[in-house]
Parts: sequence; structure tokens; C-alpha cells
Amino acid sequence: MRTNPFFDAWLFIIGSTGDHEKLGAFGYVFVVLFLALLAASVWIAWTSWSEDPAQRTGVHVTTWFCRVLIGCMWFQGCLWKLPLPISEGFQFWTGQMAEHAAFEFHRALVTNVYLPYIKIVQPLVFLAEISFATSLILGFGVRLFALLATAFSLHLWLGLYRHPDEWPWNYTFLAVIMVLFVAYAAGRSLGLDALLRRRADKAGLIGRFVGLAG
Repeated sequence: MRTNPFFDAWLFIIGSTGDHEKLGAFGYVFVVLFLALLAASVWIAWTSWSEDPAQRTGVHVTTWFCRVLIGCMWFQGCLWKLPLPISEGFQFWTGQMAEHAAFEFHRALVTNVYLPYIKIVQPLVFLAEISFATSLILGFGVRLFALLATAFSLHLWLGLYRHPDEWPWNYTFLAVIMVLFVAYAAGRSLGLDALLRRRADKAGLIGRFVGLAG
């Protein structure tokens, strides 16, 4: 049961949510991982702030904060996909897509592919979401992963479009945020992408690759 956002955030940080408790002692692995990602994000932001005066703006700080916050959302979202290879929650919501997707071909895809091969699909979804979380929190390869997350969000939008308990705009807004992260290269705001770009400035093709991904 949710109480208020501050107390719920604290419960998540200390690993006392229902999703953590379902994993037993293994849930604390994700507590440590989450805290490590946050600590690394702060260190990266401070390093970029210290090295590059151009990073010391309200726009960059705001972008960093929003990017990390959305990364935390993806991290929290990946937890109820555990344990692998099948969690009850993931199986239920995949089944809901089979009933409530916007288009018949999408419902058929879920029915004929996702559900029969859910032991493969769920680990892939978990890896995708934890990758989105890691990318956004650290600011690494943000353009690439945010683009993938855009497609992922649109899939959720169409997959649950007709569900009576879902508001389709939720997933539209998430997709819009991901598109903005792509358009404005959010990893270049106090993120690892900013550090890598400075260090790869004279690296030719490697530098261009870093620019495209982040």
C-alpha cells in the first residue's frame, strides 16, 4: 500500500518494498546496485561540473536531475519482472496485452509469440529495462538507449491502449520524454556521455561514434 512519495521512496532505497521482499535476500543486491548507480551518477556529474565550466548551468543541472529521475523509474519498473524466467506480474500484464492491445495484429503477436515464449521474452524485457535505467542514471549512451526506450514505451501504449484501468497518455508522455532525451542528447548534461566526448575529442571515428550514441 502506498502512503506518500517520500516515505515510499525511502522504502525503495532500503529495499523494503513488496517487489524487493519477493526476492528475499537477493533483493538487497538490487538495493546495492541502485545506490551504486546513484553514487556513480553524482560522481560523474561533479567531475563534469569541475572540468567543464560550460556544464555549470541550470539547464544542464535540470536535465541531469530529470534524466536520473526517469532512470530511477525504469529501475523500479524492472524489479517486478523478477524472479526470472517468469514472474506473476509480467505474465498477467502480458496476458492483458493479448486482450487489450489497440490492433488485432498486436494481440495476435502477444498470443502467438510472447505468451508461448514468455520464458525468453521476460528476461529480454528485464534486460532492456535495467539497461534503460543504467543508461539514464549514468548518462551513458543516452541517445541510443532512449531511442530504444521510445519504441518500448510506444509498444506499451499500443499494447494496453484499450485496457479499462490504464490511461494511454501515461505511455505517450513517457515516449515524449524519451524522444526529448534523444533530441537534446541528455547524457551530455553532467553525464558520462559528456566526459567521454571531451576525452574522445581527438579520437576520430571513436569520437564520432560517441557523438552518435550519446
